[in-house]
Amino acid sequence: MAEIELNAEPRNEFGKGAARRIRREDKIPAVLYGHGTDPVHLTLPGHQTLLVLRTANALLNIHVEGDEDLLALPKQVQRDPIKGFIKHVDLLRVRRGEKVTVEVPLEFVGVASPEAIINEERTQLAIQAEITAIPNRIEASIDGMEVGDQLLAGQITLPAGAELEDDPETLILSAVAQISEEALEAELGETEAEEPEVPVAGEEGAEGAEAAEGADSES
Repeated sequence: MAEIELNAEPRNEFGKGAARRIRREDKIPAVLYGHGTDPVHLTLPGHQTLLVLRTANALLNIHVEGDEDLLALPKQVQRDPIKGFIKHVDLLRVRRGEKVTVEVPLEFVGVASPEAIINEERTQLAIQAEITAIPNRIEASIDGMEVGDQLLAGQITLPAGAELEDDPETLILSAVAQISEEALEAELGETEAEEPEVPVAGEEGAEGAEAAEGADSES
């Protein structure tokens, strides 16, 4: 994976008020930690960081004026649950040549049997890889899968130099039979038949009133 250049500023203000002021300037508060060093508090450019973080496990080469460049991986991204903007970013300091464990998105390729529906249990795979060789995604083939077939983590071909961190027996996906239209209609019909009839509120009272009224008219 190529390094992505990102300019940053040292951050000396902390707390919610300072964070809000930073975000109003279209910037993002961040902290960089790792390798036993003291945390480094930074301010990142808002729009550029937003674009960068669309790439899974983006390797960042962070330039801070008057200081050495910092190599980092995004560790945690905090977003506003309503508006979706980035509130804060945790960065993990890394070094060239070191291996790290990361979750890499899976891309399923190929075409399964027409009778089969693919049930995805996992969409990411945990691997260990050298930081400059982390793949953007890992391909997993579903080509020709038949009903009853399964794909396990240990069956997926990894990029050169990568090692599987997940249990090899972890279920990634399975192929199950498609349900026919007739079977679906029958199942829906059984469900409807099993539903109890709920009397309308006041219905019994109305019937009782009618019966009493009829008795009065006969007497």
